[in-house]
Amino acid sequence: MKVEETNLKGCYIITPKVFKDERGYFYESFNKKMFVNQTGVDVDFVQDNISKSSKGVLRGLHFQIGEYAQAKLVKVLKGKVLDVVVDLRRDSETFCDFFSIILDAKRHQQLYIPRGFAHGFHVLEDDTFFSYKCDNYYNKEAESGIYYRDEQLNINWDISRDIILSDKDKKLPTLEMFFQTR
Repeated sequence: MKVEETNLKGCYIITPKVFKDERGYFYESFNKKMFVNQTGVDVDFVQDNISKSSKGVLRGLHFQIGEYAQAKLVKVLKGKVLDVVVDLRRDSETFCDFFSIILDAKRHQQLYIPRGFAHGFHVLEDDTFFSYKCDNYYNKEAESGIYYRDEQLNINWDISRDIILSDKDKKLPTLEMFFQTR
């Protein structure tokens, strides 16, 4: 397993070693001991979630606040997404910076997202299955988000056609509006 830190401190790309033969393939998707040794991050995942989405769906930018904040380990089980994270940690050198990566089922890469980040993804292939491992339980009252088209962030979402966005995501605040209420 290869672990590389992104331009956002504490956010890592994990690339597994894949063993292929005539039967298919095998890879170790997570090894806590190896992850801790390479990152210094000791995380315990307590909840796994999977979503299925059609091409053009955009989910995000989401996060949980306060004591319900979550670190996540995300990957694509089938299909392809443009995955985006935004550093919302006020004391961070990369506060309000973002990182994006194509995650797909062919390369098997994962992204570790620490607490204090917003996360979203744009689905690039039909029938995409997306997996999230979380280190804290979901709490509806703690859910929050930032509008995906926030001009301050200026994220290129690779949108070439109409997107499918939930009503809730259409109403998310801008970054500035979110921090005015905090």
